[in-house]
Amino acid sequence: MKWTLSVGLGAAGLAVLAACAPLPQNNRAESDFATYCAGCHGADGAGIAGVKATNLTTLSSKNGGTFPRLQVMGKIYGYTMGRSASDMPEFGQLLEGESVPFDAGDGTITPTPKRLVELTRYLESIQQ
Repeated sequence: MKWTLSVGLGAAGLAVLAACAPLPQNNRAESDFATYCAGCHGADGAGIAGVKATNLTTLSSKNGGTFPRLQVMGKIYGYTMGRSASDMPEFGQLLEGESVPFDAGDGTITPTPKRLVELTRYLESIQQ
């Protein structure tokens, strides 16, 4: 009887811990996309009629079949490399927090905000 009770409490405790755990990477990235991107780029990233915004599902095809991670991350963060006439807001401060080592494809491992990496990987996953 005592064993059954302790197992039941253990399962309940695990359920409480699971409810408090952070969202898995893809859910947080999808949530960030919905919060920061979908208003201009559409829920699926392909754009919204009447809104001038890049179709985010064709970034790879417009870049010779390679997803331009470094450029995408720079654009999201707000670093436009001299092109300040962008209508896109800067989201760098909103995505700050824990950093992770990340190679954007140029061979350089750089400490990068984890949420920025996750959002970039999500955008890479929606390419046509």
